[in-house]
Amino acid sequence: MKLMLFALLGAISLSACAQGPQSGATAAKAPGAQAASAGQAAPAGLAPRAAAGTPEARAIAAVHALNPRVTIEKVNAAPLPGFREVVVQGQVVYVSDDGRYLFLPGPQGALFDATTKQDLSEQTLARIRKDLLKAIPVSERIVFAPPNPKYTVSIFTDVECAYCRKFHSEIAEYNRQGIAVQYLAFPRMGLGSEDHKKMISVWCAPDRKKALTDAKNDRPLPARDCKNTVTMQYDIGQRAGLTGTPMIIAEDGTTVGGYLPPQRLREALDRLAHGGVAAPAGATDPVASTGG
Repeated sequence: MKLMLFALLGAISLSACAQGPQSGATAAKAPGAQAASAGQAAPAGLAPRAAAGTPEARAIAAVHALNPRVTIEKVNAAPLPGFREVVVQGQVVYVSDDGRYLFLPGPQGALFDATTKQDLSEQTLARIRKDLLKAIPVSERIVFAPPNPKYTVSIFTDVECAYCRKFHSEIAEYNRQGIAVQYLAFPRMGLGSEDHKKMISVWCAPDRKKALTDAKNDRPLPARDCKNTVTMQYDIGQRAGLTGTPMIIAEDGTTVGGYLPPQRLREALDRLAHGGVAAPAGATDPVASTGG
C-alpha cells in the first residue's frame, strides 16, 4: 500500500495508530502542552500549548494519535481555509479544524482520515491502478505461481535493478509463502534504452520465465524483436504512479511498496486481507527516465 503516512513527516508511523484521537482537553494536558502557545516554537520533545476545544488542540491531538512521540513545533492558521498548519519535526502537515483530516502536501501528498486511519488518496489511486492493470492480460505477464496461491501480486519489474534481482532470487520462497507473482515490464532506463531492448527480448522469448531469470542473472540473452506489449506496460506503470522498481501491487490495486522479504510480504498481504495497512514502503531502485 502506498500509505505514505507510514513516512509522514519522516516520523509518524501507522504502526502506532491503535490509539484513537484524543479530545482537545486531553491534548492540552499532554506532556509539554504548556511549553508554548500555538504559533510559537516549542522546545524539543514538547508540544505547543493550546486551549481545550480549539482547532489547535484538535490538530495536536490528531497528530499525536498517530505517534505521541513526535515533536510538534508550531500550530498556525493555514492558508487553506478550515485547516491548521502544523510543523512536525521540521515538516508541514495540514489538519482540518475538526481534527479528522490530515493533508500531507508534496509530490506524494495524501489526504488521511485520522479517525478511520485510512489514506483516502490511496483508496482512489488503488481503484485507478486496478482498472489500469485490467488492460494487461495474464497472457502478457510472466507468472511464477504455486499450485493454489493465497494471494496474487502484480509487480512492475526491470531486468537491471538490484532490488528486482534480489526479489527474483527469492521467487521460490515467495511461492512457498502462497504468493503468486505476475511480472509486468517496466524498463526503468526509459524507452529506447538498452534496458528496454533487453525486456523486449525477454517478452519475445519462447520461454519468457527462463529468459527473465537469465536476464536478471546476467546470462546471455539472444536479442529478439516481435509484436509485444512492453511499451504499453511501461506506459501503464507510469500512469499507475511508479517512481521506482520493483512496484508491488495487491489484487485490490493497493501498493505494497518495493522489495520486501518473502515472509514480510506475506505478513503485509495478510494485514491487507484483514482490513489493515500493508507495511512500510519496501526498497526500490529509482527510475532514471519517466519520459522515455
